[in-house]
Amino acid sequence: MATATQTQIKIDVKPSGLYSAYVEAPFDRAKEILEDAGYRIISLEENALLRIQQGKDSNISRNGNWTREGFIYHPEKGIYLTKNSPIMLNPTEATQAHRENREFYLNDEQIESALANSVKLPKNVKTIPTKRFSDDTITVFAFGNTAKHYGEFLTEAGIKEMPVYLVNTEEKPFARQLWFGNLGSWSELGGYDRGLGYDYWMRGVCDAIGGASITAEGSSQNFDDILQNKTLVDVETLLKTTGYTSDYAPSQIKKLQNILEEQGYLIVKR
Repeated sequence: MATATQTQIKIDVKPSGLYSAYVEAPFDRAKEILEDAGYRIISLEENALLRIQQGKDSNISRNGNWTREGFIYHPEKGIYLTKNSPIMLNPTEATQAHRENREFYLNDEQIESALANSVKLPKNVKTIPTKRFSDDTITVFAFGNTAKHYGEFLTEAGIKEMPVYLVNTEEKPFARQLWFGNLGSWSELGGYDRGLGYDYWMRGVCDAIGGASITAEGSSQNFDDILQNKTLVDVETLLKTTGYTSDYAPSQIKKLQNILEEQGYLIVKR
């Protein structure tokens, strides 16, 4: 197991709208390291978008990681996917619970907060067809505006269904953090792993928009200039203009343009 002095942040995704880096450490320690370095814990939507951008053979697609979402298991209400995971607010207590091989049980206030931004999972849900991501309640909630494109991305990678792995409810409500599986495990949404105490991957992101630390050296423009008023040059030109080189295939660039258009950006050429 890695010690505190051995644990390092490893940046493997560079400017494409977001920086992304990962840490291999227990959940509480990994979260602390990433946030101290200026990263926020990645969401499913951000994770899916970066996989589309980087490609199916990239590091972010070939490896799974914790995301900021979680699952709520309630004996009476059912099972929910939430964007307000109680574990994110109580990482030390939740990680210690898993080290002791027990659940992170919830009080009424934590349940109310988690369910305020959640979607209930149908009974006996096992898989979600990738061709239905734009219509399915779970994937629309999980991936937002990227749902359709991520489904197409997985379909092109040969993945027809995305598994949803859950456990049974107990007498008391508890939370599990969401594990976003790699493409080798069909991009699973995992709510089964009581493994916060292990050295699993946690991924963080930070904005690569504006700011001297991420503006291309010697460039007369930065991303803030180009994104002003939601007007954007085509993606390939954007990367060249800001000083970043594009390793994306034309099909990947086109997909990124489509996603940006759906989110309200105007794609223009200079």
